[in-house]
Order: sequence, then structure tokens, then C-alpha cells
Amino acid sequence: MSTLQELPSLREKEDHIEFKEATHNYPFAGGQHTDPRDRRRCVLGYIVALANERGGRLVLGMTDNIPHKVVGSDFAAGETGALEDEIYKRLHIRIRTEELYDETQKRVLVINVPSRPIGKALRFEGVPLMRIGDSLREMDDAEYFAIISEQSPDFSATICEGLTINNLSETAIANLRHRIYQKQNNPNILTLPDGQLLSDLDLMNAEGKLTYAALILLGKSEIINQYLPQNNIVIEYRANHTQIRHSARQEFKEPLVLTIDKVWSYLNQPASNPMQHIELMPQILDIPSFNSETIREAVLNAMIHRSFQMSGDIFIRQYPDEITISNSGGFPYGVNLDNLLTVNSSPRSRLLTEVIEKTGLIERSGQGVDIMFRNCLMEGKALPDYSASDDYQVQLSISATVVMPYLALLFRDFQNSKAIDKQLNVFDMLTLYSIACHNDTYFYPNSIKKLLEEELIIPDSYFEFVLSDAYFKYYPPVAKGAFKASDIRKVYYMMQHGERTSMSDFQQVFANDYTIKQTRTLVDKLVEYQVISREGKGKATHYKWLKSKNGEI
Repeated sequence: MSTLQELPSLREKEDHIEFKEATHNYPFAGGQHTDPRDRRRCVLGYIVALANERGGRLVLGMTDNIPHKVVGSDFAAGETGALEDEIYKRLHIRIRTEELYDETQKRVLVINVPSRPIGKALRFEGVPLMRIGDSLREMDDAEYFAIISEQSPDFSATICEGLTINNLSETAIANLRHRIYQKQNNPNILTLPDGQLLSDLDLMNAEGKLTYAALILLGKSEIINQYLPQNNIVIEYRANHTQIRHSARQEFKEPLVLTIDKVWSYLNQPASNPMQHIELMPQILDIPSFNSETIREAVLNAMIHRSFQMSGDIFIRQYPDEITISNSGGFPYGVNLDNLLTVNSSPRSRLLTEVIEKTGLIERSGQGVDIMFRNCLMEGKALPDYSASDDYQVQLSISATVVMPYLALLFRDFQNSKAIDKQLNVFDMLTLYSIACHNDTYFYPNSIKKLLEEELIIPDSYFEFVLSDAYFKYYPPVAKGAFKASDIRKVYYMMQHGERTSMSDFQQVFANDYTIKQTRTLVDKLVEYQVISREGKGKATHYKWLKSKNGEI
């Protein structure tokens, strides 16, 4: 916490602080200036420079020269909360403001700026800034290269001084041994002395010293709390998203090999993870609200990618319709929202990851995101959402809501009918999902040839590609034999071209299939089965597609 007693004697360079009088109308983001050198001399510019210096304080309302005298500033007066929000939106860092007042009630605003993320330089209007003397200048090549070349050391491989085998849980060691035996089917694992097992897994070095990976995986609860108190996994349950206080809370401070099962057992209670029965007459689709494999992958991903140097537990918030999992530290170096599925990520805790792989809890580092996306697609749910992540935390939201059950049926039947090497991969499935949603976010051109060959999509002059009859056969009116899949497909995509569809539009689409009378009969039947609605009268009559109650087509 800053005080008006300490600030006057601080030096800008040595104490990582910047003083500005900013009495009135101090610019937030460039002001009215046109020269880039003048534009960067603003609040946002100094915050960027301080963050690039590993953090500091920007003080508004005090003179630049020592001793810094209070002159008062009206910058963001009464709007500090909005200021913090705006800076987060622009820079994805969380600053903290303090308002101080001297004996004459002159106001000083202190903006506490955190460090930039490892391996990333912040930019103002495209320029990475640094403070040099009294000016803000573009970072030189050497400084910039040093930043982007940074790599976090493997904390989990670091020796935990003072940790001994006696500090490890015998139950956890037995659990680890059994998991590796099941994974490798090697009976020798069952008879290895504990020390040799730990050594073979690189959890203990030649001098008998244990790593933090050993502590995280196997440490007794009280020992973990002593050496690594930020290692907790906290779960809070709320009945709805507007509820401020949690209805239930549980903290797990146990070795990871035991915790992962306990976390899932807690989340998987009948009341909080009910089976959903999706009525798709003539069949019912049974889908759990939350998938065991998806949640386990998400929790383990949070553990191996988290930053242990940053305080903060792994936090799991459970709602009836969603689970969010957050961990400290942003995405690994080189990973962002656009390449989550395509880049080979490097976990921050490499040793921890390697041991977890040997237990079979995860198949291979980097596959977890693929598995979560695949499972959501197979269950017809919304895709995993990382959009709330920033440079200091990763937040994953997993929805329980089934939004595309017909697509889930298509995926299930297709995958079950094919040999493993002929099944759709996650990129094929995402491309089909994107075509179904008329969205190119997850559209992978390399999948198009396969989807065309398997007759899962067909070319279209308006949308380029659309779903084939293979999808529309699951639509209940088609599944019950009331309509042909091809007729529903044609009607659906015709009505996506515009908001108003007339009888003449139907007649044009079905000109090669039905007579005018037969087309009118088809339209009447579509209205009767509530596939479409009829609105208006006479020449003003038009039709609209009626979404099913689950929202899909």
C-alpha cells in the first residue's frame, strides 16, 4: 500500500515509479496529439513501459522532481473502477488503483502496474515501450529479443529442499505404482523399492533429494501446505450465475494422484451432474451434464500448465449448466486462442507432466485440448471456451447444455460405422460443426475433401458448403417418416437465405421434384408439423423456419 509519507523521496528508476502532475485533462490514450512520440506520453503509455520493466507504480498528482510535492489530480476521479476495467480490456493486465489525500484534500492517484507476462512485451499502439530518462521510447532490438526469448524454468523439476521420503504419502505412492503398472503392464513396477521407483521417475536425484513434482504428486497434505500452500484445488458450487455466495465449497490439499479422483467424485454428485435425457423422437439421447474425461483433462491441464511462482489456487466453479476452471499463469509460450488445437504446447511443469503421462491419467502432453473438443462435439455441446483467459490466468468454461443433438447423433453413428483409421478426427468434426453453424472459426480446409467423399457435406452456391441429408435424417419429423431428409434440407437452407420466404420460393426450389400442387401440399404439411410457420395473409403470406426446442435447426 502506498502512502504520502513514502512517495516524496522515491526515485523513478531505482524504485520503478513514475510521477506526473496530471492536474487536469491528462491524456489516457494519446489525447489529441498526432506525433507518436507525444501520443505515447499518456497513462496507457506509461503503464505499458512500467509493465515491460517488470512492474511499478504510476503516480498522478505529484511533481516530477525530488522531493515530489502533492499538486492534486482529477484524473479518473470517481471512475477508478471503470479505469481498471478499460485498462484490462486494452492490455489484458489487472492494475490496482489507490486514491490518497493530503491534509488539504488534494488527491493523488497511484496506479499499481503488474509485470508483463514472461516472454511477452506489452505494446502501446503497436510499439513496445520502455522508459529512458524522461521519455518513452521504442524498445531496442536487444531488449525486445531478450524478452521474447525468455522461458520459464521447469519448477516441478526443482529440488524441494528439506523434503524426504517420509514426507510422502504411502497411499499416494501405492496409487502411483498401481497406475503405472496398469499403464505399462510391467509387474516389476510392483516390487521396486520406493526409492528406486522415485529415482526411475526422476522424482529423486542421485543424492536422494526430492523434486517439487514428488511433492505435488505424492506429498502428505500437511507437507504440501508447508512447502507449496498455493497448490490447492478449490471447488465452489452455485445454483446460478448471479449468486454471489457459494452454496458449497471444498478445498483439496492432497497429493495429485489421489486428488484427481476426489475432485471428480465431488463434481459428479447426482444433484450437480444429472443425466440429461434429450428427446429426439423416436429416440432419446442420454448425455451426462459433465463428462468425466473432459473434466479430468481440464483439471490436469490446469495443473501442468499453471505457474507455481504466481500465488493462486486452481479454482473450479460449478453451476448446473457450466463448469469453469482457472489457473494462474497465461497460456504457455507460443500458445493463444487462435492456435490452441494446432500448436504443440510445452507445459510449464515438464517433469510433472512426464510422470502423469506414465500413470495413464493423460495420454500425451498436448492432446488434452483435442480430447475436450472431441468429447463436446460427440455430445452435441457448445465447444470449450477459453475466451476469458488473459496473460495472467487461463480460464476454461465447459458447458453442460446440449445445443446440437442431431450433430451428436451423426458423429456417433459415423464413428461407430468406421474403422479407427477411417473415423473423423477433431479437425474434421470441427469443420462439420462450423458448416452447421455457418461460422468459419473452426473451419479447416484440409478436411473438406474427406467430408465430401463421405457425403457428409455437399457444395452449395450460397454457403459454399452445407450439411448433407446424412445430417437431416436425424431431425425428428424425418426420423418418424413424415418427410424426406432431402426435402427438409432444401427447405432449411432456402430459408437461411433471407428472412421472408414466399410460396413462389418453395415452387422454385422444388420445381424439379414436385408439381405446384404437390409443393403446396408439402408446405401445408410443414406448417402442420410445426417445421415452419405461416404468417400474413394473401399475397403478403410468408413463412419462417421454427427452431426445435433444443435450438438446433
